[in-house]
Amino acid sequence: MNFLTVNSTTPEASTNSTTHFSVFISVQICLFSINILFGLPTHSYIIWLILTGTRSGIASGYFNLNLSVCEIVNCINCMIDIIRFWFPNLPMSTMFLYGLGITGRPLFQCLICVERYLAVVHPVTFLNFKPLRYRVICSTAVWIIWFGSCLCNMFILASKNLYAQTWFLLMQILPILSIQLFCLSAVLRALKQSGPGERGREREEENRMKRRAFYLILITTVNMVIIYVPLIISGLVLLLTPQFLLAPRATSVICYVLAGFVQPVLYLHRAGKFSCLCSS
Repeated sequence: MNFLTVNSTTPEASTNSTTHFSVFISVQICLFSINILFGLPTHSYIIWLILTGTRSGIASGYFNLNLSVCEIVNCINCMIDIIRFWFPNLPMSTMFLYGLGITGRPLFQCLICVERYLAVVHPVTFLNFKPLRYRVICSTAVWIIWFGSCLCNMFILASKNLYAQTWFLLMQILPILSIQLFCLSAVLRALKQSGPGERGREREEENRMKRRAFYLILITTVNMVIIYVPLIISGLVLLLTPQFLLAPRATSVICYVLAGFVQPVLYLHRAGKFSCLCSS
């Protein structure tokens, strides 16, 4: 998303690019408005569900809780983006939250995948680190990393160095995506193997748990690819071509906003809220 913000203040000085840029701005404002209108109540509802649940429910959903907090801050960031369209001379401090979308969201998604990986492949280790305090420690580390990322991203945005911005995004996304792919492949291997001496019902129950973990990691990983790969491609295209190309930038905004709703929908589905709506 930060590629788009920098470019929104420095369009190419030509009639054709100006026309495309105006269309792009309209699309971006529309999508950011959708993110605000639907994202804020959805993630607020998820936070309320987790906090009003049992202590074990808070522990199991703690990473989802932090992810929803990230998304709420991201909605605030979208508000700032919309304001910057009309007031481009806002102080540099308003760019501070831009690092959240490329650091906080993928890191918490990665923690969710690692948690499922440990539960399936290393269940003894998972039980040892199951108490809430370990999730709090991991989440605190992520928020500290997020703070440093926001500082770096703020100064990169202020300098309008798109080359550094692209590499900054790549250095964060590629390691996180690699970890998720490793978790995905490990859970898939565990799913194909059955423990020795297991009875039919126990084996079926374990395989069902492994399949749920596999699908969760798969959806999260594909979601990350959909969100960030178009954004990376958009940044690279911006570096390699001097013209304003609407298609890759509009695609990156659409994927960034709409794919961000996958994780809350997945959580609400797992919590059984959609089944309640269907039955009613």
